[in-house]
Amino acid sequence: MNDKTIATHNGKFHADDVFSIAALKNIFPAFKLVRTRDLDIIGEADIVIDVGGEYDPETGRFDHHQRGGAGERENGIPYSSFGLIWQKYGLEICQGNQEIADAVDAGLVSTIDAVDCGHVEGVAQGISLSQTISMFNPTWEEDSDLDACFDEAVAFASRILTRFIASATGGINAKDIVAKAIDNAEDPRVIVLEQYTPWKTTVLNLAAEALFMVYPSQSGKWIIQAVPVELGSFEDRKSLPKPWAGLSEQAFKDETGLDDAMFCHNGLFIAGAASFESTMKMAAMALQA
Repeated sequence: MNDKTIATHNGKFHADDVFSIAALKNIFPAFKLVRTRDLDIIGEADIVIDVGGEYDPETGRFDHHQRGGAGERENGIPYSSFGLIWQKYGLEICQGNQEIADAVDAGLVSTIDAVDCGHVEGVAQGISLSQTISMFNPTWEEDSDLDACFDEAVAFASRILTRFIASATGGINAKDIVAKAIDNAEDPRVIVLEQYTPWKTTVLNLAAEALFMVYPSQSGKWIIQAVPVELGSFEDRKSLPKPWAGLSEQAFKDETGLDDAMFCHNGLFIAGAASFESTMKMAAMALQA
């Protein structure tokens, strides 16, 4: 039963209104969606997104185009409709976990808001998720139904949001595992994980001496990976030995003296072997290099 009517603007759509509808699908599994700029229809809707010139979460109004906007985050990024919806419903969507809701806001929602509001400082270069959503709009050469295109964009955004929440949840749940591995390390420069878990944020925050991570891969081999100097950096605290760079498997075996050594990336940030024992020997060599 469609017991809620949700209104947003018609015509060309953007990532903020698309992701807002995608988010609300987690709260209201069934609702009537109306895309319009007719103020009478908007006035009768239960929830109004990105249109109407009003922000009042208590009455379900989530626009940010009015004079003065609808506020901004502590980091200066203004709220668009997606951010306003996330403020109201994000915690519920994340099943009451504030840390996950905050992580999704920081990594996804605020970026959508920044692009929509023209606050692009700090937004990564290259094609953005906002641009990707915009490409669901018909081109000037296409005679497509805008509402149908909007529905396609919402379906795409729903999947992205679901996976982003799952990724944020996994990263947060991994913190205790990685912190325990740091505490249990025989050498604080080499942290061993018994299974792969996201580790960079925790290691960078808690393990100032850590240089290399050792962990099993999903394919069964063991990996040694250099710890970067900061998140997103291609510079490592210590690189793997230069003579290993880009060697063929046999040449890598000859260079290391390990008969199950498998590879070392040309960038000297990751290498692998078939066994844990050999990977730890590689770590010892790397520390001495």
